[in-house]
Amino acid sequence: MLATLIRLLGGFDRAEEALHEAFAAAIERWPREGMPANPRAWLISTGRFKAIDAMRRRARFDASQAELAERLEAETTRSMPDGAQDIEDDRLRLIFTCCHPALTPDAQIALTLREVCGLTTEEIARAFLTAPPTLAQRIVRAKAKIRDARIPYEVPALPELPDRLDTVLHVTYLVFNEGYSASSGGSLTRADLSGEAIRLGRLLVELLPEPEALGLLALMLLHESRRSARTSSSGELILLTDQDRSLWDRALIAEGEALVERALASRRIGPYTLQAAIAAVHAEASVASATDWTRIVGLYDVLMRAVPSPVVELNRAVAVAMRDGPLAGLALVDTILSRGDLADYPLAHSARAELCRRLGKTGDARASYERALGLTRQEPQRRFLERRLTELRD
Repeated sequence: MLATLIRLLGGFDRAEEALHEAFAAAIERWPREGMPANPRAWLISTGRFKAIDAMRRRARFDASQAELAERLEAETTRSMPDGAQDIEDDRLRLIFTCCHPALTPDAQIALTLREVCGLTTEEIARAFLTAPPTLAQRIVRAKAKIRDARIPYEVPALPELPDRLDTVLHVTYLVFNEGYSASSGGSLTRADLSGEAIRLGRLLVELLPEPEALGLLALMLLHESRRSARTSSSGELILLTDQDRSLWDRALIAEGEALVERALASRRIGPYTLQAAIAAVHAEASVASATDWTRIVGLYDVLMRAVPSPVVELNRAVAVAMRDGPLAGLALVDTILSRGDLADYPLAHSARAELCRRLGKTGDARASYERALGLTRQEPQRRFLERRLTELRD
């Protein structure tokens, strides 16, 4: 609804105010009059009317508002959404507007997470390792840039799409990550966010079936297939090697694997496709012991050449530990940490703790678990680390 109102009213702030007014009207009227047949259309229409009415009231003090109200009423009457496809088109317009190259990369991502996906400022700030007030100012400046530079609210023309796609894919990837493994809170996952990211991924594949769009959608589907096996009935974290694989969603796996094959067949292989290929190897193993770790390490080698990063290096080290033993993996993890990389990344310390535990290095394992616990804000992960510490003490 917000995406449609931004198109109709021509601005973020005006649309947000209109949507709030529409919600307020619904709270007042629906209990008396009943739910309308199409609540979304009712809210969009009411928000549009409220915005235009507010402009006419302000016209007593600013004559330009009257002219703007008349123009908006005429334009929005012609362009009200007719159906679901119009709504989807508005979502894509909003995504590409938020990811316009005139904005800085950080501003593109922050604005899209806030306006398209509804993450709170605090959630986005944690993803950026930034203070919430700083992040809020970044979003305000991005909105002002869109307004002042008159950035068009539209899907780019086909020749411009590939250059604009990378940022959109990155934003979708970040949204999915927050849904697949929430950065904080009482739940390991947020199905609303991962579901939203997958929906956006499907829209992008339909709009522009580039190999990396296929690869990202495949990656999300393959990870999402394991959701129900990742926690116990009481919400406790279950590691990949301990999951009940009969709970994995085979339909999502089949769809993801088919997308990986399409992306690989293009011979234009990027980081999302490589990560999806790694996830597909995991999905192929009916039991953990059947996992082809040699193939996974090889894929991580290629990924390291494509997009070298400490996190990819850490994931490769864990795969090496599964292939060659915990001592080999521990040496690689210690090399990463000795450089100062990932010093504040809890998964690096928990990975080191697991390898030390397997090697019987109890003191080192305890110290790394405690370090990870001090950095973790997600309750299921905290409980898992606390259980490990208790096992070591026992």
